[in-house]
Amino acid sequence: MKAIVKPTPRLGGTINALSSKNYTTRYLLIAALADGTSTVYFPAHSEDSDAMRRCIRDLGAVLEEDNEKMIIRGFGRHPKHVSELNVGNAGAVLRFLMSVAAFCPEVTFINAYPDSLGKRPHDDLIDALKQMGVEVEHREGKLPITIRGGHPHGGKITVSGNVSSQFLSSLLFVAPLLDEDSEITVLHDLKSKIIVGQTLEVIAQAGVKIEASDDLMHYKIPGKQQYTPQNYTVQGDYPGSAAILAAAAVTHSDVTVLHLAEQSKQGERAVVDVLRAMGVDLTHENDTVRIRGNQKLTAGEFDGDHFTDAVLAMVAAAVFAEGTSRFYNVENLRYKECDRITDFVNELRKAGADVEERQSEIIVHGRPQGVTGGVEINAHYDHRVIMALTVVGLRSEQGLIINDAHHVAKSYPHYFEHLLSLGAQIELVQE
Repeated sequence: MKAIVKPTPRLGGTINALSSKNYTTRYLLIAALADGTSTVYFPAHSEDSDAMRRCIRDLGAVLEEDNEKMIIRGFGRHPKHVSELNVGNAGAVLRFLMSVAAFCPEVTFINAYPDSLGKRPHDDLIDALKQMGVEVEHREGKLPITIRGGHPHGGKITVSGNVSSQFLSSLLFVAPLLDEDSEITVLHDLKSKIIVGQTLEVIAQAGVKIEASDDLMHYKIPGKQQYTPQNYTVQGDYPGSAAILAAAAVTHSDVTVLHLAEQSKQGERAVVDVLRAMGVDLTHENDTVRIRGNQKLTAGEFDGDHFTDAVLAMVAAAVFAEGTSRFYNVENLRYKECDRITDFVNELRKAGADVEERQSEIIVHGRPQGVTGGVEINAHYDHRVIMALTVVGLRSEQGLIINDAHHVAKSYPHYFEHLLSLGAQIELVQE
C-alpha cells in the first residue's frame, strides 16, 4: 500500500491512544507461562501482538477473545512440542519465545522476513541460552534459528546488553520457572533500561520474585517459582502516540489523545517532556495529552535511550525546529526492523531535511520554513519509519509518497485512520 501524504496545515480532534504493544506482548506471555486462567483487558491489536497470540496458541495456550478482553489458559513450563514457530517480523516476540522454546525438544523459528527481522542479530541471547544447557543452531546469529532444549538449567548466566534489552527480558521471563536458582549478570552496557523496568513490573504483577540491583545489571532469581493467573489491564501506548503528538506539534492544531497514563513506566512517556522542551503548547492531566500547535518549535539535545521507540517521531518534529537538535545514545536503533539511523536519515534527506548521522547520534538542522518533499520514500518495511515520515510529509510543500505503508500495522494498524479523523490529507492506494 502507498500512502500519499499531502500538505496539511491544520489538525484537530480527539482520539483514544491505542493499547500498548509492549505491555500486551508481555501480559500475553506471562499469562501463557501461568498454570491456570488469566484475563488481559484491552489488549493491543497489531502484527506484533498478533504474532504473540499465534505463537502461544501454537505452544498450547487456549485463547478466547471478545471486543474488551482476552482469556488465556496457560501452559506453565510445559509448552506443547511444536516443530516450527512463525513470529512474522516481531523481534521482541522471537527473542522472548527463544527462551520459552528451551522447554521444548526442538523448535525452529522460521525466517519469514529475510529483508527485515532476518537481518537482525541474536548472538547475545544464543550465548546465554547455551550457558543454560540449550543447543542452538543458527546462521551467524540470524534466522532461521533452531532451539534444542527440553531441560534448561539455572545457575550463573551472563548476557550482553549492548545490542538490545530484549535478550535480558527473555531470560528474566523464564529463569524463575527453572529448578535451580539463577544469577544473571549483564555485560558491557544495557540499552533501554526503562523497558527492562516494564518487564520486571509485569513479572512482579504475576507474583514472581526477582531481586534486581539498582543499576539493573545484576539479578538474583529463585527457581521453582510459578506465575500466578491474574487479571491485567493494558495501558495506552506512548510509542505509537508519539507520532500523533509530533504531527500535532508541527502543524496548527488542537489535538487531544486520551488514555496516556501520567505515571506510566513506558520510557516513551518522555516525549511529553521532549515536546515541552521544544516549546510545544502541551498539557498532560488526567491521563490526557492535549497539544495546541502553532508550527513553532525550538531545537534541543536529548538522550534517546530513554525513549527508543519514539526517537524517530521526535526527530521528525525536530526537522521543523529553529536551530540544531541532537538525539544521542541511540546506536541500538541500528538493530531494529531496519537501520533506523542510516536508512531513516537517507529518506529524510530525500524529503529535503538537513540531517546528519553519527554512529550513535542523529543531528537535525531544523528548517522552520518546512521541507520541499514531492518524492517517493522507501519505508524499509519499518512501522516507526512510516509513522515518522508521515509527520514530515504533512508539513512538506509538495507532500510525500510512502511506499509499503501497510507495514505500519506492525504496531499501529489504525495510524492512518486516526490521522484522517484529525483532518490529515492522506490518500491510501492499494497496490
